[in-house]
Amino acid sequence: MRAACLISTLALSWAAALPALAQTAEGAAVWPIAADIPKPQPVSVPLAGSATPDVTRYLMASGPSEAALSPDGTQLAFVSTVTGEPQVWIVGLDGQNGSGAPRRLTYGLGIDGVMWTPDGKAILYGADKGGDERFGLYSVTPDGMKEVEVLPRSDAFTFPGDFGPDGKTILYATTAGGRDGFDLYSAALDGSGSKLIGPGRLGLYPADVQPHGSLMLMQEARGERGNDLSLMDLKTGKEESLRKPAEPTVYHGISWSPDGSGFFLATDEGHDHAVLGHYDLASRQLHIIAEPEHEVLNTALSPDGKILVYATDDTGFVKLNALDLTTGRPLPTPDLPAGTYSFGFAHDAPVLSILIKGPTTPGEVWIWKPETNEARRVVAPDPAGIDLAGLVTPEPVRFTARDGVALSGLLYRPKGATGPVPVFLRLHGGPTSHARVDWKPDMQYLVARGIAVLDFNYRGSDGDGKAGAALNDRRLRVNEVGDLADAVAWIKAQPGLDGSKVAVGGPSYGGYLTNAVLGAYPDLFVAGVSEVGVADWVRNLENAAPSLQASDRVEYGDVHDPDDRAFFASISPMNNAAKIRTPLLVQVGANDPRNGAGEQDAFVTAIREAGGTVTYMRYEGEGHILSDLPNIIDFYRAKAAFLLEHFGR
Repeated sequence: MRAACLISTLALSWAAALPALAQTAEGAAVWPIAADIPKPQPVSVPLAGSATPDVTRYLMASGPSEAALSPDGTQLAFVSTVTGEPQVWIVGLDGQNGSGAPRRLTYGLGIDGVMWTPDGKAILYGADKGGDERFGLYSVTPDGMKEVEVLPRSDAFTFPGDFGPDGKTILYATTAGGRDGFDLYSAALDGSGSKLIGPGRLGLYPADVQPHGSLMLMQEARGERGNDLSLMDLKTGKEESLRKPAEPTVYHGISWSPDGSGFFLATDEGHDHAVLGHYDLASRQLHIIAEPEHEVLNTALSPDGKILVYATDDTGFVKLNALDLTTGRPLPTPDLPAGTYSFGFAHDAPVLSILIKGPTTPGEVWIWKPETNEARRVVAPDPAGIDLAGLVTPEPVRFTARDGVALSGLLYRPKGATGPVPVFLRLHGGPTSHARVDWKPDMQYLVARGIAVLDFNYRGSDGDGKAGAALNDRRLRVNEVGDLADAVAWIKAQPGLDGSKVAVGGPSYGGYLTNAVLGAYPDLFVAGVSEVGVADWVRNLENAAPSLQASDRVEYGDVHDPDDRAFFASISPMNNAAKIRTPLLVQVGANDPRNGAGEQDAFVTAIREAGGTVTYMRYEGEGHILSDLPNIIDFYRAKAAFLLEHFGR
């Protein structure tokens, strides 16, 4: 019904959370230690250009986080936190819709995602409560004068897909039925109610609807990286399996052909990394059409089906590519700032929006016409008094672990450093993710204060193909902690880096590894920062919500299996809590649905009872990711001060 490139950023942002750390529905008791519950106070921001930079300005620098073109390509809707909370904004692009003057459309809380309805008369967005990730779905007209509750917020997990064939409904999967799995529904865009399409199953999600037809592609999770592909006839409810290989395989970045005869996609079927493919419905055959040297991340197809745009990733540096499908030849692409790219065509116009977030930009949107290679920036970043051009772009580095496994990362070196500098070893979440050249304000602040940052890819990270991503599956994950020690050994051998002053930290799965390595190597680091990290694997996996149980069993194992359970008990950082002597900063949101605050409470208590030093920051009204600007500023100021203190700066 619509080109896949216009599937909402809302759906993509929620789906992107699926392969992350196991969600948990575990509640947490009220924490009795008042000193551990931050109460952010107003902050006096130093003058712009001050000799000593302040992390607050880096955190207040902002830009669009999601963006979508109207069907006719004349308006752009986007999400921005420039007011302190994520809100939906709109800007005209044709000189007739307030061109160049963004207007705010929403005023609620917990907003995430933005997409246009097929008729261009409304913009859909999601909203949860206090970071609990139980999203409702709402719409607002482009003039901001009318909002509709399309799908009320509830206690259920909900994942939206595409619009229905009639353009008047949105398809979604939800746990609202009370089963261990997701049922498939459609919700009327006018807010008149929802209708059951049929029962789903664990890990099954609606994806892209066929243009001018009644077929819907569905993806079923196979671990954290793979997914099976099936097709449902929305008229009959019949489901047909399209691709279900023996090993977990990637099928993503789907773009339907305008006539609905097939779709383009990125897949690693038969390959070690994702390449470009086309699936033909008539023959039920998958054809590989291009095999780029580096991993294909996403695709977008022009409305006439003649130009295919795709992104590739080389050690965290993303490149935009375009292919003329009529000639098979590559097309020139614009010179864009380094960063990550999210892009999509307008449904009815040959214009592409490109959202860029990179080391020198907190977010900006460009408009590009591939036929002429005309590109212009339509939404600029707000630098908050920071010289963005003076920030550091990292260099890719590679080295090997003790057992010969290839490791990599992005190294940020302070400009003008005259001697060996301390190093912060930053660990990404996931674990199926990797270090990318993205906007990381806290890291840029440390670099400005003379601290190097190694954004590290431990084994099992994305970016090194299917074989590389499997290196930490199930029982193999016991080897990850050694990679962190090997990274420190590499740091010690590098000129200009002080290997005796290394701190470690990261969010989510990176927080787990921080907890684990501090127990395994008590004297290796000068400090650690664990942000929403797992401390007790058995407790975490037992409380996993239905949205991740299927992928958990492939990636981690079945916690109900006695052998798997014993393994996860053995690698839980809680076991070594008494060995942690390194000063540790622990952060969690009280409403975190992925890694419950109760788990963090127990971990912090165990360290303290053993005589360890823990600074605990337990934020009320927050989830897995801090969203309230005062809380963000409060935590990252504390994190920066904590690290600088232990680096002796």
